Amino acid sequence: MQSRWWSCGIRLVTWTWVWSLALLGVWCIPANEVNLLDSRSVMGDLGWVAYPKNGWEEIGEVDENYAPIHTYQVCRVMEQNQNNWLHTNWILTEGAQRVFIELKFTLRDCNSLPGGVGTCKETFNMAMKESRYIKIDTIAADESFTELDLGDRVMKLNTEVRDLGPLTRKGFYLAFQDLGACIALVSVRVFYKRCPFLVKSLAEFPDTIPGSEASQLVEVVGRCVNNSLPLYEPPRMHCSTEGEWLVPIGKCVCQPGFEEINGSCQVCKVGFYRSLLESLACSKCPPHSVARQMGATACSCEDGYYKLDSDPSNMACTRPPSAPRNAISNVNETSVFLEWSIPMDTGGRKDVRYNVICRQVLPDGRGLEECGPNARFLPRRTGLSNTSVMVADLQSHTNYSFLLEAVNGVSDLAKGHAKQYVSLNVTTNQAAPSPVSVVRKGHTGKSSIALSWAEPDRPNGIILEYEIKYFEKEQDSSYTIIKSKDTEMVVEGLKPSSAYIFQVRARTSAGYGAFSRRFEFQTSPYLTATSERAQASIVAVAITLALVLLAVVAGFLLSGRRCGYSKAKQDPEEEKMHFHNGHIKFPGVRTYIDPLTYEDPNQAVHEFAQEIDVSYISIERIIGAGEFGEVCSGPLRLPGKREIQVAIKTLKAGYTEQQRRDFLWEASIMGQFNHPNIIRLEGVVTKSKPVMIITEYMENGSLDTFLKKNDGQFTVIQLVGMLRGIASGMRYLSDMGYVHRDLAARNILVNSNLVCKVSDFGLSRVLEDDPEAAYTTRGGKIPIRWTAPEAIAYRKFTSASDVWSYGIVMWEVMSYGERPYWEMSNQDVIKAVEESYRLPGPMDCPEALYHLMMDCWQRERSNRPKFDEIVCLLDKFIRNPSSLKKLVNSSHRVSNLLVEHASVEGNCSTRSQTVGEWLDSIKMGRYTELFMEGGYSSLETVAQMTSEDLRRVGVNLAGHQKKIITSIQEMRVHMNSTNSTVNI
Repeated sequence: MQSRWWSCGIRLVTWTWVWSLALLGVWCIPANEVNLLDSRSVMGDLGWVAYPKNGWEEIGEVDENYAPIHTYQVCRVMEQNQNNWLHTNWILTEGAQRVFIELKFTLRDCNSLPGGVGTCKETFNMAMKESRYIKIDTIAADESFTELDLGDRVMKLNTEVRDLGPLTRKGFYLAFQDLGACIALVSVRVFYKRCPFLVKSLAEFPDTIPGSEASQLVEVVGRCVNNSLPLYEPPRMHCSTEGEWLVPIGKCVCQPGFEEINGSCQVCKVGFYRSLLESLACSKCPPHSVARQMGATACSCEDGYYKLDSDPSNMACTRPPSAPRNAISNVNETSVFLEWSIPMDTGGRKDVRYNVICRQVLPDGRGLEECGPNARFLPRRTGLSNTSVMVADLQSHTNYSFLLEAVNGVSDLAKGHAKQYVSLNVTTNQAAPSPVSVVRKGHTGKSSIALSWAEPDRPNGIILEYEIKYFEKEQDSSYTIIKSKDTEMVVEGLKPSSAYIFQVRARTSAGYGAFSRRFEFQTSPYLTATSERAQASIVAVAITLALVLLAVVAGFLLSGRRCGYSKAKQDPEEEKMHFHNGHIKFPGVRTYIDPLTYEDPNQAVHEFAQEIDVSYISIERIIGAGEFGEVCSGPLRLPGKREIQVAIKTLKAGYTEQQRRDFLWEASIMGQFNHPNIIRLEGVVTKSKPVMIITEYMENGSLDTFLKKNDGQFTVIQLVGMLRGIASGMRYLSDMGYVHRDLAARNILVNSNLVCKVSDFGLSRVLEDDPEAAYTTRGGKIPIRWTAPEAIAYRKFTSASDVWSYGIVMWEVMSYGERPYWEMSNQDVIKAVEESYRLPGPMDCPEALYHLMMDCWQRERSNRPKFDEIVCLLDKFIRNPSSLKKLVNSSHRVSNLLVEHASVEGNCSTRSQTVGEWLDSIKMGRYTELFMEGGYSSLETVAQMTSEDLRRVGVNLAGHQKKIITSIQEMRVHMNSTNSTVNI
């Protein structure tokens, strides 16, 4: 509120009629009031007009200071029918639209007058005139005086104030009407109110006359003064009718280079600056910068230091980083994995990125040239945020030089700064074979086609085997993979008169080459005699294999279930497996039943899930959101059971019947499982709304989020315990014949005791919020970073593909929730994995665990361990923590082509493969007895065999001799290689 100053004075007024009296009056004028008329300040006669002339009478006196006092009085109470008028001179409004009239007067009490008076009033009227007279009000006295008062010479002064507006002319007349009262006007003051000149928050506001309406506020824009500027918007205040400044909006602040001190803007001293209007005071220049003059708005960087225009003004000046440190390389065929540490000096910035310069060494040392456009950098060549990169598609047996450069935001500004690199020289290894270019069709039968092909143009090594992929034309979602050591094969079990698509690729020790182009061949419409004999032979062989398999199974059951895994001895059905958008079934165990096999999906829900009355459930809070609705938590109180905390998935309102079925589908799946490491279904609510799925409550939420929140807080044994629980749950699902397809840390839930449980069984859900997280193929979406190569390429989902995903989960756990493959795009991940790129070992990861991860990421799914073998191995680690002390070092942390680890069985210790198992693995098990009778009972003796030895033991077929000799050659290479076996 604006302060007021008051000027007060004392006037002694005498009122002379028949009497002579002394009257004391006191008045004070506020500073926000401007007088238009004040009868007390007129030195001479007022000159007002009275009608009739014998009515109102002007009386002039002086006070004790001889200052003039003007009063108008009338007291014709002894006469009838009085109508006495008094009007002022013309009063200028000075632009005011509303004015105030203050009257000071005395009035005689009619009852105190002597009897016999004519007409006595105790009121009078007040009017105004712009164009015509208008009555303002009837004025009555709060205090009137009597004859007794006159005797005591006490005069009672009345004060009345009236407002007048809105006024439309430049001035007006004021008039008073007496109808028979005894009254004296001591003073008349006409004034208007204004908001006086004001300086507030470095802004000045001029004198302002209020508006005409009583409640109106006049907005006034202030002017910034004293080296100040508006902050965001010009300062404004509002002038009220009462002459008060109200509702301040905005303000002025000192302009850059100045600071506000004691209400004024003072210039910044040398060495200080102020650049932002939001800051109040001048700041000291940040490190490596200086302000050499007063009033600085910014500090300039010292020599050798720089700053971006987008950098905050209070940020220190920075410089380019030094070179990366500890650079290492690892060659994998024609790919090179480069890894390094951050620079010793980052230049004071956090936006450090890395560039890779690739140069090829010319033959005979003739210099260097830039790598060609075929070289691919994953995830990219420049602007890398991670300290690693994979360079693929290089030339084999070629020398390369790589320069690693660290840059930051100011590197481009430092034109005179010499760039610093770290250099790495590498030589690429043997490359994978080139694609098979020609596939020929031989003899064609009703259900078979003979194929032959030539070796690749560039084998780049010894061809170990060929992989033939075929499928019925227009049915590429259902395909078959078979293998051959030779360049010819008869493909059997085909449909008559049907067209088939064939593709062939070769494998060397460097890995698989790309598939050939598609070749289309058609089976014959009739059965030839040769085909009949071939079919008879096939039937005989099939019966023999079935008997052998039965003997093997019987021996397995008698010897007891072994712990561990042998890569050479896997499920025969996984060597040639058909997949057609269905679930894999496993005999001899409780089998998972797909809810889609029910005609009425609601039947599956009620068969596998318990219906819960909604009255037993209380929703207390929302803990998340799902695809179909909110996820809540609260207590479940079933009759006769203790209260438990549960998670509640709800189906949002307005759902369709299909959405309801999709929502309950997960409950139909989950209700079939009962295992401590599988999320437990408590029941469903389907008979009331909202529809709900009730599961056990997991206090710590999803595993990936939980690990990120507790980075580095657990021991290795605790982490292995978590992994063991996940593997145990997946072993149960595998035994049930259920393929999860989306095993990832985000789909593992953790309770308060750190028990991990597999969850998320709704295969139709959206996999991730990240639009790149799912790679679309025919049949749905796939979480690329967690999915096995064969599942991505051919949608071949098996328990082996779940094992691949489990290896990724292991990596997530040991890296505390880091994103697999970091910033690489999905297409780059697919390409890199196909080229044998594997994730490097996480920091401080035990070497034994990383070996297990690499086993899970074997390209051949038959070489991956089973879940029961994984559980057995993890149990061994927990019982023997010393086996986890050796950590993955820098050389092992780089991605590399997976080496063949030793097989593990029994108590998870290393064992040797038997001759019989070796022959079974190459489909030559029929010769096992002949080898034993010939004295070849160990692989060491087998490795010394020649073609003559084979003929001597009874292997007379030329094709079989070639197949066994090729395998023996591989065995010799394997035995001679120091890295062929890694024991855990």
